[in-house]
Amino acid sequence: MKFDLAYCLSLDDKLSIYDVRDLNFDETMAFDSAKEHFQCPNDACRLTFDAANELGTFNAKNVNYVRTPHFKNLPSTRHVEGCPYVSLKTPASGVEAEGAETDDSREEHFPSELLLTRRAYVRKSSSPVAGADVQRDEPQIPSQTSGTEQPSRDSAPDKTSIFAHPVECFVSNFDDKDLLKRMPLKIGEHTAPYGSFFKKIEYLQDNKGLIYWGKIKEIKDYTQSFRIDFEKKVWLEKKPYSVNVYLSKKLIDTYRKRKVFLEEIKHAIESGRELYCFFYGVTPELKQVPSKKKPEQTFGVFSANIENLDHFIVREAPGLAGK
Repeated sequence: MKFDLAYCLSLDDKLSIYDVRDLNFDETMAFDSAKEHFQCPNDACRLTFDAANELGTFNAKNVNYVRTPHFKNLPSTRHVEGCPYVSLKTPASGVEAEGAETDDSREEHFPSELLLTRRAYVRKSSSPVAGADVQRDEPQIPSQTSGTEQPSRDSAPDKTSIFAHPVECFVSNFDDKDLLKRMPLKIGEHTAPYGSFFKKIEYLQDNKGLIYWGKIKEIKDYTQSFRIDFEKKVWLEKKPYSVNVYLSKKLIDTYRKRKVFLEEIKHAIESGRELYCFFYGVTPELKQVPSKKKPEQTFGVFSANIENLDHFIVREAPGLAGK
């Protein structure tokens, strides 16, 4: 069985696997999921056992993952009777290697809202890295000692501040159109089904303020900045226009996950694989750009400057091939 939430001992809070991935790569906070201790998110179950009763992770540190990240039971993991996280799939012996994961790769936990303010955590005071914190989107909830449940955190997470989570929901369930039509997503004041909130780049004129996505034609590396050119074009007044987004040097240099971002995008350039780009927060607009060969002439292109790399992803998405 795979699941999205786990209790993190050092942070005294429940994290989604996407929170864990985000913290692993965050240069402003010392965090390594391989050294952290994760336990069952069911408070009554967790408090029945000692701290050695742990969960494992899958794709928590893999930068360029394809299969859905998640927490998982280890052969030694125990649960109380009736715990919703008991798994009949838990192997009988031996710790499963991360590459040997056999669970279905679809993301089953659909957040209903993407929070635009990042969630963050404060370590326990006994931790050697105590005080490493940033702004929170909600007050810290102390650990439960009475076995009382926290419904909003114990089931499929209702909200997330990690862009990769709704993107994974969309990508891994792309073939299930009915599901994407049923599941709602809210960002800011805008609410729509997942199937409508994710808009193909060639139809960006249909509605503003959505998550736009498309297959990448080329990533232009300007050494300290990048431009993403999309394969599909936008048609306007019976004319096709190219679409691109630009990532500035200042944006990248001030990004809290700068190192992993540069690793990710350079891998994307060198891999030669089919890649897709997802972004939120800006809508490409028609602009007139000077021609390189004839600067006195201009041509039209739909373009935008990305403003927040937390809401930008370049990734493989095999299920979208040919779409």
